[in-house]
Amino acid sequence: MSSPLVLVVTAAGSSTRMGTGIKKEYMPAGNSTVLAKALNAFLKSAAFDIAVITVPKGKEKQAEEAVFTDCETEILLNRHSTKLIFTEGGSTRQQSVYKALLSAKENLSEKQLSQSPIVLIHDGARPFVTEQIILDTIQGVEENDAAAPGITPVDTQKEISADNKISRHLTRSSLTAIQTPQGFRLLPLMQCHKKASELKKEFTDDTEIWDNYPELTGNSKVQIVKGDPCNIKITYPRDLKEKRMIRVGLGTDLHRLVEGRKLMLGGVEIPSAKGELGHSDGDVLLHAITDALLGASGMGDIGSYFPPEDPQWKDADSAKLLEKVWSDIQKQGWTLGNLDCVIEMETPKFLPWRQKVIDSIADVLKTESCRVFVKAKTNEKLDSVGKAEAVKAYCTCLLEK
Repeated sequence: MSSPLVLVVTAAGSSTRMGTGIKKEYMPAGNSTVLAKALNAFLKSAAFDIAVITVPKGKEKQAEEAVFTDCETEILLNRHSTKLIFTEGGSTRQQSVYKALLSAKENLSEKQLSQSPIVLIHDGARPFVTEQIILDTIQGVEENDAAAPGITPVDTQKEISADNKISRHLTRSSLTAIQTPQGFRLLPLMQCHKKASELKKEFTDDTEIWDNYPELTGNSKVQIVKGDPCNIKITYPRDLKEKRMIRVGLGTDLHRLVEGRKLMLGGVEIPSAKGELGHSDGDVLLHAITDALLGASGMGDIGSYFPPEDPQWKDADSAKLLEKVWSDIQKQGWTLGNLDCVIEMETPKFLPWRQKVIDSIADVLKTESCRVFVKAKTNEKLDSVGKAEAVKAYCTCLLEK
């Protein structure tokens, strides 16, 4: 049986170095916030039972607003029935984490506590954490009781004396710069925090706390998993601006309408006397979406991916083609901001089918329906569309990385 998963996101600091007057975790990040982006990365990656966010005293409402600004958050929390808790932090990060661990324990059942729960502790100002780092850290804890991502320093490292002279030359290959999330077995880590609190000892991070009390951890050393240079902690406004890349894509497609073919829009069959004539299933909307995504990512167009002269694509399911394209785009690090689509057709009426089409597109892209919108227009009986001889679709998209 897999261990219960707990997430602690630390966001109780003052953010004085930002110099913006806005707490850095609450700052906008695309159509989200820094805090929501960090939280949602975990909710997308694994089934967390509890997520605890530490906040400054009296700032629970602001934290909640920052988290739920992103329309994904509520959907992701409901996906695995993750319980979200806001906990007042302490005067130091260490105190905040201890309070969060105590809160998590109080919200786990006796059965869950008996199953060696795993806790991941993450900086709320690290919104660029990847699914790979999260999963590798969880696996590291499953195998070794403690794990954290690390990267080899780029610059040569030296140890210096109090008077700023080099006292020791360090070997760069044997050094690592620790990132978050840091993962541990929950109960041993709590015991370490409790002892540190009783002895009034302060440590730089949770890996140091863990290593200082081997009698409580079974002498288990922290396993280092591969980190990512992009997994930076936002400290100054430029950190946020430099990491955002936004691309806009535009796609369009037109198909003749003929009898004896299905009318497919967004992966949904719409009852109609006529359907699209095409080499594949002719889903004009999915084709426009595919082209928009490929254009935004700079990875080509639908014709280069699926040449119409190639017989293997005859009557192909356009949803499967879009799945393939979107998988390739995601591997390049792109995430979807939103899609906005327009269908031009004279008949049948689209409105009764709109939500079903939106949900279908979201399902193909493995995203939330709130990121997709589709509307339909007639052409007032003008041109081939207005004469019900053709159907046309447009799509604009926003990609980020």
